[in-house]
Amino acid sequence: QVQLQESGPGLVKPPQTLSLTCIVSGGSITTDYYYWSWIRQPPGKGLEWIGYMAWSGNTYYSPSLKTRTSIARDTSNDQFSLQLSSVTPEDTAVYYCARVPYNSRYALISGMDYWGKGTLVTVSS
Repeated sequence: QVQLQESGPGLVKPPQTLSLTCIVSGGSITTDYYYWSWIRQPPGKGLEWIGYMAWSGNTYYSPSLKTRTSIARDTSNDQFSLQLSSVTPEDTAVYYCARVPYNSRYALISGMDYWGKGTLVTVSS
């Protein structure tokens, strides 16, 4: 069974860069026809899709966050990462990583089949 685990600092100061890593076990991030995603949920708000990386390494980002977002991967260790630059307190959220099968790639959040438990990142000076 695939398992995902987010890791990273719980506190980031504005306007620094938020950096998180997702460790994948029970599967490979290069397995064909899967996308590896980042999602967040601000306090009291709904889930927001940030972006994902395909098994090929191609990346896709939310238009609203595209200019500040970068997703990368370490295939040797089956890890992928998120960097969100120029953060503000509005970026405070629980950040999740998740997997999306190819057939559900347009469903974004509702199509994700495995999720990490999430990690709270607070942006505050």
